[in-house]
Amino acid sequence: AAPPGAVSFGVKHTEGVSVEVAWQGHQEVGSALDSGTRWPLDKGTVLRFSMSQASTELNDNKVTVSFYAEEGKPINQTGVFLTGIGISLDVDADRDGVVEKNNPNKANWTWGPEGHGAILLVSCDKESP
Repeated sequence: AAPPGAVSFGVKHTEGVSVEVAWQGHQEVGSALDSGTRWPLDKGTVLRFSMSQASTELNDNKVTVSFYAEEGKPINQTGVFLTGIGISLDVDADRDGVVEKNNPNKANWTWGPEGHGAILLVSCDKESP
């Protein structure tokens, strides 16, 4: 995605995004990225970003990458809007017909009609090639 003539890049991101830059055996995470640091556009340089919580609205987080020429002059920038999707496996852990998010019996299982814990039926067969 780097434009012709770009030799380095810098990153800015919103608070809900975690960013990591790895290059030549080095790795920088978090606040070091917001200090105006620039990294070389070398082969093997990797920019990773992620979100650790669900978004409150669509496209509410962003990562912006700015590209610079050899003399430090800005060439161009590109951005990615992110929406974090929350996924959770919630179960009827006490088998009362109600799925609860934080049931204390979710982490263990007891056999029998007075037992607790999720009962999962998993289909592991190969239904299509």
